[in-house]
Amino acid sequence: MTKFDKLFNELPDDIDCVLVTSDVNRRYFTGMKSSDGTVIAFRDKAYLIIDFRYIEKARAVVKTAEVIEQKKLYNQIQELIHKHSAENIAVESQTMTINQLNTLKKFIKDTEFIETDVLSNAINSLRMSKDLSEIECIKKAQEIAELAFDGILDYIKEGVTEREIAMELERIMMINGSEGVSFETIVLSGANTSMPHGVPSDKPVQKGEFILMDYGAVYNGYHSDMTRTICLGEPSAEMRKVYEIVLEAQKAAINQARAGMTGQELDFIARSIIEEAGYGEYFGHSLGHGVGLEIHEKPNASQSYRHILNENAVVTIEPGIYIAGKFGVRIEDFVILHKNGCENITKSAKNIISL
Repeated sequence: MTKFDKLFNELPDDIDCVLVTSDVNRRYFTGMKSSDGTVIAFRDKAYLIIDFRYIEKARAVVKTAEVIEQKKLYNQIQELIHKHSAENIAVESQTMTINQLNTLKKFIKDTEFIETDVLSNAINSLRMSKDLSEIECIKKAQEIAELAFDGILDYIKEGVTEREIAMELERIMMINGSEGVSFETIVLSGANTSMPHGVPSDKPVQKGEFILMDYGAVYNGYHSDMTRTICLGEPSAEMRKVYEIVLEAQKAAINQARAGMTGQELDFIARSIIEEAGYGEYFGHSLGHGVGLEIHEKPNASQSYRHILNENAVVTIEPGIYIAGKFGVRIEDFVILHKNGCENITKSAKNIISL
């Protein structure tokens, strides 16, 4: 069963046709990365309309849709609608702009446009549960990221800057097969670690400081995401105490994570431990988020996410404590959710490391 078959199984029976135009969803259905292109799919066949720049690659790579070279896009869409006798077409309401929709309506006649969230929600639902090929790509991305972690431990020394550490992490990932970085690499040290999404600076790392590294690799379009907080030299008693609280919270959440619970329930497991330790006010972000073709995608593990976590969803578990002006600690793994538990695909050590 193709992803298009699965999509139509998610949709109401009276939807004849779907139009996929967002880059990430087009890649999800066709397996091909491109900055342009249009997928139009019917219940019996799918098509990728794409311009001359990508046509050779598309014909070699895309197996789930017939590839058509783009000439006059709206005429081609209209012809396919007539060919398949489609009376309506569902569009990606959550990503398509009003201008794009109005242009389509101007050129595509005698067709009902379904502008509700029905298509976007169906695609989101599919993407939340990863298939085996997607999981393999995510695991490979994580392996690359962990090679970078192993390598960076030998690189870090007093006087090296946050920016230099970030660049070295990215270099190691690139030479080991990463297509790029999952997001802008975060490397912070000392008091800067209290900023959850701080930006690497030219500050040199110093003895007695935490160094927080949050980064990821990309393999075949799929992302990894991990955070480790290490210490250059010996941590203070307070630093060690906070680290152990975060680690306890993270381990508890991983031990209890499973498909079928809500994101709110998973978040509470870690948050309650941090709150009971007296640091609840210093944990100000969600426990985790989905990861796949995008670094942040559904489902979420947050206080407000009351939806069920899907089987085979890949979710980060990343509690943290951030004390402004002093230091912060975050430890992040990500897991594949199953009915009776989860598989942690992050293998790097997370006991406190003192270099």
